[in-house]
Amino acid sequence: MTAIPRSALILGLAGLIPFIWGALTVLNPELGAWTIRAIGPRFAGPYVMLFYGAIILSFMSGVLWGFSTRLEGAQATTGYALSVIPALWAFFTTGGGPSSAGISLMAGFTGLLALDWLFWRYGAAPGWWMQLRVLLTAIVLTCLAIGVFA
Repeated sequence: MTAIPRSALILGLAGLIPFIWGALTVLNPELGAWTIRAIGPRFAGPYVMLFYGAIILSFMSGVLWGFSTRLEGAQATTGYALSVIPALWAFFTTGGGPSSAGISLMAGFTGLLALDWLFWRYGAAPGWWMQLRVLLTAIVLTCLAIGVFA
């Protein structure tokens, strides 16, 4: 494995801000109340994590689609087919209320990590990809778990 490029690490960590903020507003009700008053309820508690989580699963579908372009033949076909799963998962499973949507997103991000590994194993993702994805996924799952179980 090679080192994660600094820009990818910084931007990846910055992409965690809505998840971390959501978890913090769950753990600190005063911060949650301030957020609701100052910028609106969509940016507090589990709601910011659920909305943003669906966006990120869709974004990651695009990333996997891009990785598929590095493959050929049956692997490429499989890659393209698998790449749409995270976006479809988010679309079809996040409408049943905050707890069930949070659990669905947790399953989606866990499944995404498996897809990340597959594309990495195929050689379509950079050598450092899994180091970054494991780190980011662990933080996302922790934040979503706070939204669901706290």
